[in-house]
Amino acid sequence: MKDRKIKILRIINRFNLGGPTYNVAYLSKYLPEHYQTLLIGGAKLASEGSSAFILDRLNITYTEIPEMSREINLRKDFKAFKKIREIIREFEPDIVHTHASKAGAIGRYAAYLEGVECVVHTFHGHVFHSYFSKIKTLIYKKIERFLAQKSTALIAISHIQKKELVDQHKIASNEKFEIVPLGFDLKRFSENTKQNRKDFRLKYNLDKQIIAIGIVGRLVPVKNHQFLIKAIKKLVDRGQTNIKVFIVGDGQLKKELIQMVSDFNLEQFFIFTSWIKDIPWAYHGLDVVALCSLNEGTPVSLIEAQAAQKPIVSTRVGGIEDVVEQSGSVLLSAPNDLEGYTKNLSMLINKNQNAQANALRAKAFVLQKFSYQVLCENMHQLYTRLMNC
Repeated sequence: MKDRKIKILRIINRFNLGGPTYNVAYLSKYLPEHYQTLLIGGAKLASEGSSAFILDRLNITYTEIPEMSREINLRKDFKAFKKIREIIREFEPDIVHTHASKAGAIGRYAAYLEGVECVVHTFHGHVFHSYFSKIKTLIYKKIERFLAQKSTALIAISHIQKKELVDQHKIASNEKFEIVPLGFDLKRFSENTKQNRKDFRLKYNLDKQIIAIGIVGRLVPVKNHQFLIKAIKKLVDRGQTNIKVFIVGDGQLKKELIQMVSDFNLEQFFIFTSWIKDIPWAYHGLDVVALCSLNEGTPVSLIEAQAAQKPIVSTRVGGIEDVVEQSGSVLLSAPNDLEGYTKNLSMLINKNQNAQANALRAKAFVLQKFSYQVLCENMHQLYTRLMNC
Protein backbone atom coordinates (compact mmCIF):
# COMPACT_ATOMS: atom_id res chain seq x y z
CA MET A 1 0.00 0.00 0.00
CA LYS A 2 2.90 2.36 0.71
CA ASP A 3 4.08 2.00 -2.90
CA ARG A 4 1.09 4.00 -4.13
CA LYS A 5 -0.90 7.01 -3.05
CA ILE A 6 -3.73 6.41 -0.60
CA LYS A 7 -6.59 8.58 -1.80
CA ILE A 8 -8.72 10.31 0.82
CA LEU A 9 -11.94 12.13 0.03
CA ARG A 10 -12.43 14.46 2.98
CA ILE A 11 -15.89 16.02 3.35
CA ILE A 12 -16.78 18.85 5.73
CA ASN A 13 -20.21 20.34 6.48
CA ARG A 14 -19.30 23.81 5.26
CA PHE A 15 -16.33 26.17 5.05
CA ASN A 16 -17.11 28.36 8.05
CA LEU A 17 -14.88 29.45 10.91
CA GLY A 18 -14.52 26.78 13.58
CA GLY A 19 -12.69 23.70 14.75
CA PRO A 20 -13.76 21.39 11.89
CA THR A 21 -12.16 23.61 9.23
CA TYR A 22 -8.87 23.76 11.10
CA ASN A 23 -9.03 19.99 11.56
CA VAL A 24 -9.56 19.20 7.86
CA ALA A 25 -7.01 21.83 6.84
CA TYR A 26 -4.18 20.34 8.87
CA LEU A 27 -5.13 16.78 7.88
CA SER A 28 -5.18 17.79 4.22
CA LYS A 29 -1.79 19.50 4.48
CA TYR A 30 0.33 17.55 6.94
CA LEU A 31 -0.42 13.83 6.60
CA PRO A 32 2.54 11.78 5.27
CA GLU A 33 3.32 12.14 1.58
CA HIS A 34 1.77 8.84 0.50
CA TYR A 35 -1.69 10.29 1.17
CA GLN A 36 -3.52 12.25 -1.52
CA THR A 37 -6.45 14.30 -0.21
CA LEU A 38 -9.38 15.82 -2.06
CA LEU A 39 -11.26 18.26 0.19
CA ILE A 40 -14.88 19.17 -0.46
CA GLY A 41 -17.52 20.93 1.62
CA GLY A 42 -20.67 22.99 1.69
CA ALA A 43 -21.10 26.75 1.63
CA LYS A 44 -21.09 28.81 4.80
CA LEU A 45 -24.17 30.64 6.00
CA ALA A 46 -24.42 34.35 5.23
CA SER A 47 -24.10 35.14 8.95
CA GLU A 48 -20.94 33.05 9.38
CA GLY A 49 -17.31 33.96 8.91
CA SER A 50 -15.59 32.32 5.96
CA SER A 51 -12.76 29.89 6.66
CA ALA A 52 -11.36 30.15 3.14
CA PHE A 53 -8.40 32.20 4.39
CA ILE A 54 -7.28 29.24 6.54
CA LEU A 55 -7.17 26.96 3.51
CA ASP A 56 -5.61 29.62 1.28
CA ARG A 57 -2.88 30.28 3.85
CA LEU A 58 -1.93 26.60 3.67
CA ASN A 59 -2.24 26.48 -0.15
CA ILE A 60 -4.97 23.85 0.05
CA THR A 61 -7.18 23.36 -3.00
CA TYR A 62 -10.79 22.60 -2.17
CA THR A 63 -14.15 22.22 -3.89
CA GLU A 64 -17.31 23.87 -2.62
CA ILE A 65 -20.69 22.18 -3.03
CA PRO A 66 -23.18 25.03 -2.54
CA GLU A 67 -26.18 22.68 -2.32
CA MET A 68 -24.83 21.15 0.91
CA SER A 69 -26.22 23.63 3.42
CA ARG A 70 -26.70 23.50 7.18
CA GLU A 71 -30.49 23.23 7.09
CA ILE A 72 -32.32 20.18 5.81
CA ASN A 73 -33.55 20.77 2.28
CA LEU A 74 -34.46 17.57 0.44
CA ARG A 75 -33.98 19.04 -3.03
CA LYS A 76 -30.60 20.58 -2.28
CA ASP A 77 -29.46 17.63 -0.19
CA PHE A 78 -30.25 15.23 -3.03
CA LYS A 79 -28.26 17.39 -5.46
CA ALA A 80 -25.32 17.41 -3.06
CA PHE A 81 -25.65 13.64 -2.66
CA LYS A 82 -25.53 13.11 -6.44
CA LYS A 83 -22.50 15.39 -6.78
CA ILE A 84 -20.62 13.51 -4.05
CA ARG A 85 -21.39 10.18 -5.72
CA GLU A 86 -20.02 11.56 -8.99
CA ILE A 87 -16.87 12.80 -7.23
CA ILE A 88 -16.38 9.37 -5.63
CA ARG A 89 -16.66 7.64 -9.01
CA GLU A 90 -14.17 10.04 -10.59
CA PHE A 91 -11.66 10.26 -7.71
CA GLU A 92 -11.90 6.59 -6.63
CA PRO A 93 -10.90 7.18 -2.99
CA ASP A 94 -9.54 4.47 -0.73
CA ILE A 95 -10.97 6.34 2.26
CA VAL A 96 -13.96 8.64 2.58
CA HIS A 97 -13.66 10.64 5.81
CA THR A 98 -16.60 12.85 6.74
CA HIS A 99 -16.62 15.58 9.37
CA ALA A 100 -19.75 16.70 11.29
CA SER A 101 -23.42 15.82 10.84
CA LYS A 102 -24.58 16.93 7.38
CA ALA A 103 -21.38 15.83 5.62
CA GLY A 104 -21.52 12.61 7.62
CA ALA A 105 -25.06 11.79 6.53
CA ILE A 106 -24.73 12.57 2.83
CA GLY A 107 -21.09 11.56 2.45
CA ARG A 108 -21.23 8.24 4.26
CA TYR A 109 -24.34 7.03 2.48
CA ALA A 110 -22.86 8.01 -0.89
CA ALA A 111 -19.63 6.18 -0.02
CA TYR A 112 -21.58 3.09 1.03
CA LEU A 113 -23.57 2.98 -2.21
CA GLU A 114 -20.38 3.46 -4.24
CA GLY A 115 -18.64 0.60 -2.45
CA VAL A 116 -15.82 2.60 -0.84
CA GLU A 117 -13.59 0.25 1.14
CA CYS A 118 -13.02 2.48 4.19
CA VAL A 119 -15.54 5.00 5.55
CA VAL A 120 -14.63 7.13 8.59
CA HIS A 121 -16.68 9.77 10.36
CA THR A 122 -15.63 12.37 12.95
CA PHE A 123 -18.19 13.73 15.42
CA HIS A 124 -17.05 17.31 16.02
CA GLY A 125 -20.00 17.66 18.34
CA HIS A 126 -23.47 16.20 18.20
CA VAL A 127 -27.03 17.46 17.89
CA PHE A 128 -28.64 15.05 20.34
CA HIS A 129 -29.56 17.68 22.92
CA SER A 130 -30.08 21.47 23.06
CA TYR A 131 -30.68 21.73 19.31
CA PHE A 132 -33.99 20.20 18.24
CA SER A 133 -37.31 18.85 19.52
CA LYS A 134 -37.51 15.36 21.04
CA ILE A 135 -39.06 13.93 17.87
CA LYS A 136 -36.38 15.41 15.57
CA THR A 137 -33.65 14.32 17.96
CA LEU A 138 -35.00 10.75 17.93
CA ILE A 139 -35.04 10.74 14.13
CA TYR A 140 -31.45 12.00 13.96
CA LYS A 141 -30.34 9.32 16.42
CA LYS A 142 -31.91 6.61 14.26
CA ILE A 143 -30.18 8.01 11.17
CA GLU A 144 -26.82 8.11 12.97
CA ARG A 145 -27.23 4.52 14.19
CA PHE A 146 -27.96 3.39 10.63
CA LEU A 147 -24.96 5.29 9.26
CA ALA A 148 -22.73 3.92 12.02
CA GLN A 149 -23.42 0.43 10.65
CA LYS A 150 -22.14 1.60 7.26
CA SER A 151 -18.97 3.15 8.75
CA THR A 152 -15.63 1.43 9.16
CA ALA A 153 -14.75 3.60 12.16
CA LEU A 154 -16.21 6.48 14.13
CA ILE A 155 -14.10 9.18 15.75
CA ALA A 156 -14.95 11.06 18.93
CA ILE A 157 -12.79 14.06 19.73
CA SER A 158 -12.83 13.56 23.49
CA HIS A 159 -13.36 10.80 26.05
CA ILE A 160 -16.47 12.50 27.37
CA GLN A 161 -17.96 12.80 23.90
CA LYS A 162 -17.31 9.11 23.22
CA LYS A 163 -19.01 8.15 26.47
CA GLU A 164 -22.06 10.26 25.58
CA LEU A 165 -22.30 8.77 22.08
CA VAL A 166 -21.87 5.17 23.25
CA ASP A 167 -23.58 5.02 26.64
CA GLN A 168 -26.16 7.80 26.55
CA HIS A 169 -27.19 8.02 22.90
CA LYS A 170 -26.41 4.41 21.83
CA ILE A 171 -25.04 5.46 18.43
CA ALA A 172 -22.66 2.51 18.15
CA SER A 173 -20.65 0.10 20.25
CA ASN A 174 -17.56 1.12 22.17
CA GLU A 175 -15.39 -0.91 19.78
CA LYS A 176 -16.54 1.13 16.79
CA PHE A 177 -15.16 4.37 18.22
CA GLU A 178 -11.67 5.84 18.24
CA ILE A 179 -10.66 8.96 20.19
CA VAL A 180 -8.64 11.47 18.17
CA PRO A 181 -8.46 14.98 19.70
CA LEU A 182 -8.42 17.99 17.40
CA GLY A 183 -5.15 19.67 16.52
CA PHE A 184 -4.17 23.28 15.92
CA ASP A 185 -1.22 25.55 15.23
CA LEU A 186 -1.02 26.90 18.78
CA LYS A 187 2.45 28.44 18.66
CA ARG A 188 1.01 31.59 17.08
CA PHE A 189 -0.75 32.33 20.36
CA SER A 190 2.64 32.88 21.98
CA GLU A 191 3.91 35.36 19.38
CA ASN A 192 3.81 39.17 19.59
CA THR A 193 1.80 39.00 22.81
CA LYS A 194 2.84 42.37 24.24
CA GLN A 195 2.41 44.31 21.00
CA ASN A 196 -0.90 42.61 20.25
CA ARG A 197 -2.22 43.43 23.70
CA LYS A 198 -1.14 47.05 23.38
CA ASP A 199 -2.73 47.40 19.93
CA PHE A 200 -5.99 45.71 20.93
CA ARG A 201 -6.51 47.78 24.04
CA LEU A 202 -5.55 50.98 22.21
CA LYS A 203 -8.08 50.24 19.46
CA TYR A 204 -10.89 49.83 21.98
CA ASN A 205 -9.65 52.55 24.34
CA LEU A 206 -9.28 50.26 27.35
CA ASP A 207 -7.67 51.76 30.45
CA LYS A 208 -5.36 49.61 32.57
CA GLN A 209 -8.01 49.06 35.23
CA ILE A 210 -10.52 47.68 32.71
CA ILE A 211 -10.87 43.90 32.69
CA ALA A 212 -11.67 42.74 29.16
CA ILE A 213 -13.89 39.66 28.96
CA GLY A 214 -14.33 37.91 25.63
CA ILE A 215 -16.59 35.19 24.25
CA VAL A 216 -15.70 33.78 20.83
CA GLY A 217 -18.15 31.84 18.68
CA ARG A 218 -21.26 31.77 16.54
CA LEU A 219 -24.21 33.76 17.82
CA VAL A 220 -26.62 30.82 17.85
CA PRO A 221 -28.92 29.35 20.54
CA VAL A 222 -26.66 26.49 21.63
CA LYS A 223 -23.87 28.94 22.54
CA ASN A 224 -26.25 30.57 25.06
CA HIS A 225 -24.79 34.10 25.00
CA GLN A 226 -27.83 35.29 26.93
CA PHE A 227 -26.43 33.50 29.97
CA LEU A 228 -23.29 35.65 29.91
CA ILE A 229 -25.34 38.83 29.50
CA LYS A 230 -27.39 37.87 32.57
CA ALA A 231 -24.19 37.22 34.54
CA ILE A 232 -22.77 40.61 33.55
CA LYS A 233 -26.04 42.23 34.64
CA LYS A 234 -25.63 40.67 38.09
CA LEU A 235 -22.04 41.89 38.34
CA VAL A 236 -22.89 45.43 37.31
CA ASP A 237 -25.79 45.54 39.75
CA ARG A 238 -23.32 44.54 42.47
CA GLY A 239 -21.00 47.41 41.59
CA GLN A 240 -18.54 45.66 39.24
CA THR A 241 -18.14 48.36 36.60
CA ASN A 242 -14.47 48.01 35.58
CA ILE A 243 -15.33 45.52 32.82
CA LYS A 244 -15.81 45.48 29.06
CA VAL A 245 -17.30 42.44 27.31
CA PHE A 246 -16.36 41.56 23.73
CA ILE A 247 -18.78 39.42 21.71
CA VAL A 248 -16.53 38.02 18.98
CA GLY A 249 -18.50 36.34 16.22
CA ASP A 250 -21.68 36.65 14.26
CA GLY A 251 -24.89 34.75 13.65
CA GLN A 252 -28.66 34.63 13.66
CA LEU A 253 -29.07 35.96 17.22
CA LYS A 254 -26.98 39.11 16.85
CA LYS A 255 -29.91 41.56 16.76
CA GLU A 256 -31.61 39.75 19.63
CA LEU A 257 -28.46 39.87 21.78
CA ILE A 258 -27.89 43.56 21.04
CA GLN A 259 -31.50 44.23 22.06
CA MET A 260 -31.04 42.24 25.27
CA VAL A 261 -27.96 44.28 26.17
CA SER A 262 -29.99 47.44 25.55
CA ASP A 263 -32.94 46.20 27.61
CA PHE A 264 -30.57 45.58 30.52
CA ASN A 265 -28.99 49.05 30.10
CA LEU A 266 -25.58 47.47 29.56
CA GLU A 267 -24.58 49.16 26.30
CA GLN A 268 -21.48 50.79 27.83
CA PHE A 269 -20.15 47.37 28.89
CA PHE A 270 -20.51 45.44 25.59
CA ILE A 271 -18.77 45.56 22.20
CA PHE A 272 -19.94 43.36 19.30
CA THR A 273 -16.89 42.90 17.05
CA SER A 274 -18.25 40.39 14.50
CA TRP A 275 -15.61 37.88 13.33
CA ILE A 276 -11.91 38.65 13.85
CA LYS A 277 -9.49 36.83 11.54
CA ASP A 278 -6.38 37.65 13.57
CA ILE A 279 -7.73 35.86 16.61
CA PRO A 280 -4.43 35.73 18.59
CA TRP A 281 -4.51 39.56 18.54
CA ALA A 282 -7.91 39.48 20.22
CA TYR A 283 -7.00 36.89 22.84
CA HIS A 284 -3.86 38.82 23.80
CA GLY A 285 -5.96 41.91 24.46
CA LEU A 286 -8.42 40.06 26.70
CA ASP A 287 -8.08 39.27 30.39
CA VAL A 288 -10.74 36.55 30.73
CA VAL A 289 -12.29 34.23 28.14
CA ALA A 290 -15.87 33.07 28.69
CA LEU A 291 -18.05 30.29 27.33
CA CYS A 292 -21.61 29.42 28.35
CA SER A 293 -22.73 26.77 25.88
CA LEU A 294 -25.52 24.26 26.40
CA ASN A 295 -23.65 21.61 24.40
CA GLU A 296 -20.05 21.37 23.11
CA GLY A 297 -17.76 18.84 21.46
CA THR A 298 -14.29 20.31 21.63
CA PRO A 299 -14.62 24.10 22.06
CA VAL A 300 -11.85 25.70 20.01
CA SER A 301 -12.08 28.99 21.87
CA LEU A 302 -11.09 27.36 25.16
CA ILE A 303 -8.10 25.63 23.59
CA GLU A 304 -6.99 28.89 22.01
CA ALA A 305 -7.56 30.81 25.25
CA GLN A 306 -5.31 28.44 27.18
CA ALA A 307 -2.65 28.64 24.46
CA ALA A 308 -2.80 32.42 24.87
CA GLN A 309 -2.47 31.93 28.65
CA LYS A 310 -5.87 33.41 29.50
CA PRO A 311 -8.11 32.48 32.45
CA ILE A 312 -11.43 30.83 31.55
CA VAL A 313 -14.94 30.78 32.97
CA SER A 314 -17.27 28.26 31.37
CA THR A 315 -20.24 25.99 31.77
CA ARG A 316 -19.44 22.31 32.33
CA VAL A 317 -20.98 20.59 29.30
CA GLY A 318 -20.02 18.05 26.62
CA GLY A 319 -16.29 17.58 26.14
CA ILE A 320 -15.20 20.75 27.93
CA GLU A 321 -13.61 18.96 30.88
CA ASP A 322 -11.44 17.02 28.41
CA VAL A 323 -9.94 20.17 26.89
CA VAL A 324 -9.16 22.31 29.94
CA GLU A 325 -6.55 22.10 32.68
CA GLN A 326 -8.70 22.71 35.74
CA SER A 327 -6.36 24.79 37.82
CA GLY A 328 -7.07 28.15 39.39
CA SER A 329 -7.29 29.68 35.90
CA VAL A 330 -10.21 27.54 34.67
CA LEU A 331 -13.48 27.74 36.59
CA LEU A 332 -16.47 25.62 35.54
CA SER A 333 -20.09 25.54 36.68
CA ALA A 334 -23.30 23.72 35.75
CA PRO A 335 -25.04 25.05 32.60
CA ASN A 336 -28.08 26.25 34.58
CA ASP A 337 -26.17 27.66 37.56
CA LEU A 338 -26.21 31.39 36.87
CA GLU A 339 -25.16 32.31 40.40
CA GLY A 340 -22.20 29.91 40.30
CA TYR A 341 -21.14 31.17 36.89
CA THR A 342 -21.37 34.78 38.07
CA LYS A 343 -19.32 33.97 41.16
CA ASN A 344 -16.61 32.31 39.07
CA LEU A 345 -16.52 35.27 36.70
CA SER A 346 -16.20 37.66 39.63
CA MET A 347 -13.31 35.63 41.06
CA LEU A 348 -11.37 35.81 37.79
CA ILE A 349 -12.04 39.54 37.45
CA ASN A 350 -10.95 40.42 40.97
CA LYS A 351 -8.05 37.98 41.24
CA ASN A 352 -6.92 38.35 37.67
CA GLN A 353 -3.17 38.42 38.30
CA ASN A 354 -3.27 35.14 40.25
CA ALA A 355 -5.46 33.53 37.60
CA GLN A 356 -3.10 34.54 34.80
CA ALA A 357 -0.16 33.06 36.71
CA ASN A 358 -2.02 29.75 37.02
CA ALA A 359 -2.82 29.86 33.31
CA LEU A 360 0.79 28.91 32.49
CA ARG A 361 0.07 25.28 33.41
CA ALA A 362 -3.03 25.28 31.23
CA LYS A 363 -0.97 26.58 28.33
CA ALA A 364 1.52 23.72 28.64
CA PHE A 365 -1.39 21.26 28.76
CA VAL A 366 -2.96 22.32 25.44
CA LEU A 367 0.36 22.71 23.64
CA GLN A 368 1.13 19.08 24.40
CA LYS A 369 -2.33 17.63 23.69
CA PHE A 370 -3.77 19.66 20.83
CA SER A 371 -0.98 20.27 18.31
CA TYR A 372 -1.68 19.54 14.66
CA GLN A 373 1.39 17.28 14.55
CA VAL A 374 -0.20 14.98 17.16
CA LEU A 375 -3.51 15.06 15.26
CA CYS A 376 -1.87 14.00 11.99
CA GLU A 377 0.15 11.22 13.59
CA ASN A 378 -2.91 9.85 15.38
CA MET A 379 -4.93 9.89 12.15
CA HIS A 380 -2.13 8.28 10.16
CA GLN A 381 -1.94 5.44 12.69
CA LEU A 382 -5.71 4.95 12.49
CA TYR A 383 -5.76 4.92 8.68
CA THR A 384 -2.91 2.43 8.67
CA ARG A 385 -4.80 0.03 10.92
CA LEU A 386 -8.02 0.37 8.96
CA MET A 387 -6.32 -0.15 5.59
CA ASN A 388 -4.03 -2.91 6.88
CA CYS A 389 -1.06 -1.19 5.27
